[in-house]
Amino acid sequence: MDAVDEAFEAVPRSDFLPRGARRRAGYDGPLPIGHGGTCSQPRTVADMLRLLEARPGDRVLDVGSGSGWTTALLGHLVGPQGRVVGVEIEPHLARWGAENVARSGMPWVQARLADPQVLGAPDEGPWDRILVSAEARRLPQPLVDQLADPGRLVVPVAGRMDLVVLEGGATRVTAHGYYRFVPLLTPTAPPAAPGGA
Repeated sequence: MDAVDEAFEAVPRSDFLPRGARRRAGYDGPLPIGHGGTCSQPRTVADMLRLLEARPGDRVLDVGSGSGWTTALLGHLVGPQGRVVGVEIEPHLARWGAENVARSGMPWVQARLADPQVLGAPDEGPWDRILVSAEARRLPQPLVDQLADPGRLVVPVAGRMDLVVLEGGATRVTAHGYYRFVPLLTPTAPPAAPGGA
């Protein structure tokens, strides 16, 4: 059993599903969690976590944290010497996900509402690992810019799962199969001040 399998055993999916969906926790497919969100297919989550290679002590950003399940799985992988921050753009999901994560008993892990004008959490970076559970139309450079060196980013881009590895100042992108996700909402620009600059 590898570290990802151990995390799945330690952090049951059922604890991060709406009450009516918990009996389907073992279903290997996405499950709706309300407000346009889903709890991703377990096999897909496992694939992403294995690509990410989060290690004990890593600082990890979880973008599109939803119910908080992936955030808590990451918390188990990095352990108390690490740190995980999950950000979610949908306010109802962000609040519920934060409650779920708080109940998981890992004080080094938190989930919260994302700033709608900022992708990720650049003020708290750089991050050793970044996981994105929503599909981008193109590689999100603002998240690449938040990576530590060395660092790894796993993100679905136009239906393909991309792994971005930053090492020695060089970025390498590889593709790892095809997946479907809800779209990644990119930040909205703040309104222009009246009368111009």
